[in-house]
Amino acid sequence: MKDGKTVFGLVVGTRGCFNTELAIAGRTQLVAKLEALGYGSVILPTDATPNGLVEDAGDGFKCGRLFSDNRDIIDGIIVVLPNFGNELGVVHAIASAKLDVPILLQACDDDIDHVSDAERRDSFCGKISVANNFYQYGIRFTDTAFHTSAIDSERFSADIRHFERVCRVTNGLRSARIGAIGARPRDFQTMRFSEKLLQASGITVVSADLSEILGAAGRLDDDAAAVKAKIAEIQDYGKVVPDVRREHMLRQAKLGIAIGDWIAENQVHAAGVQCWTSVQQNYGCATCLSMSMLGEQLIPCACETDVAGVISMYALMLATGNPSALLDWNNNYGDAIDKCVCTHCSNYPSSFTFGKGAAEKLEISYLGVLSTTLGHDNCFGAVKGKVAPGDMTYFRLTTDDIHGTIRAYVGEGRFTDDPFPMKGGIAVCAILELRKLLRYIIKNGFEHHVGMVREHCAAVIEEATSNYLGWNVYRHGED
Repeated sequence: MKDGKTVFGLVVGTRGCFNTELAIAGRTQLVAKLEALGYGSVILPTDATPNGLVEDAGDGFKCGRLFSDNRDIIDGIIVVLPNFGNELGVVHAIASAKLDVPILLQACDDDIDHVSDAERRDSFCGKISVANNFYQYGIRFTDTAFHTSAIDSERFSADIRHFERVCRVTNGLRSARIGAIGARPRDFQTMRFSEKLLQASGITVVSADLSEILGAAGRLDDDAAAVKAKIAEIQDYGKVVPDVRREHMLRQAKLGIAIGDWIAENQVHAAGVQCWTSVQQNYGCATCLSMSMLGEQLIPCACETDVAGVISMYALMLATGNPSALLDWNNNYGDAIDKCVCTHCSNYPSSFTFGKGAAEKLEISYLGVLSTTLGHDNCFGAVKGKVAPGDMTYFRLTTDDIHGTIRAYVGEGRFTDDPFPMKGGIAVCAILELRKLLRYIIKNGFEHHVGMVREHCAAVIEEATSNYLGWNVYRHGED
């Protein structure tokens, strides 16, 4: 990443017995395409190797050194074969750079009317040779949607955009810092997870005792400028119910500042938060609103210190650039076998609930079910609203300590506009073969929480987590 742009290392392969002009033209087209798509690139200069192409092992080592020198900005590598290419040059470029970033392998189409000795590409075959070498070297890579495609085609543009999202998820998870604010609720053993298994994938968990946050909130002055600004932010964020006392609003504002400050100070990307019962009993408000507002800022927050759940949310956010949410698989929807209701108290971000740019606002009020035991006055800060119709992706990972691995499932569906008269954050979901998915969830020991985001991105999530992170991922609806 450089100046806010995703940067790709580019390898343009060639083989001497084929027309070099095809590779020269391909190099020019590739650089222009990436610039047009808004991406940066690192590629061998035209005087570093013949025409800036990669053919033999020596060219590959030069390319590898260039990539290594730019490892801090390269997010992924794109290998293009305008003709058959030379697998030795390509594999040495990748292996010697040792970047450990995703790789996209592309091969150019032959034109049926242009397959003379001077015009044929044979990239169709060359791609198989390069892939064979990647396999021998243990180099993971991403294939294009079609075996061959033209560099200047929309097909290849779609491949690059998909690959860029795979890079965001892969690289983002490998360097993620995840907050664990407070212990999991005592009665929720389902929220257990393994920090060591996560660390093996590059995910670091940063813990905080809940007392640190409550103490920081308690030290804030009622009349502090930051507190007044946070109250104004809350009032603008949603529709606050009219019976809220000033002390309840103050507590909520201070808690939001304290959580946000801790996240910033510890360079945390997402956080699981202990949302009940200590914060209500020992401080006097709910955490949902603060978590919702952070999620709207693309800092996902999960209930009940669900660290694995918030990592799922973070992956969905990385894949789409949209706020994600954590929901319970909660209710059947009448007799509809491919519909269910997902809910939470809730802490959904506003644009997750209604969509980006929607005029509708969340209700900001008191917890429902929990307030019956924790007391109404201790429960201000829930956000409520019915999730608007639209495409969605669901994703959940779990750390399987028994087998020493990380497992996950991912799939796509839709939020519907079907009515459901329950209070809180309500999402009526339509998912094909839902019974099969639920059976997989319960037979494989997954938690009742699931991350969701407004957009279809299951293929991106699967590619990043299964291919590059090596997790055991079930893609629902693709078997």
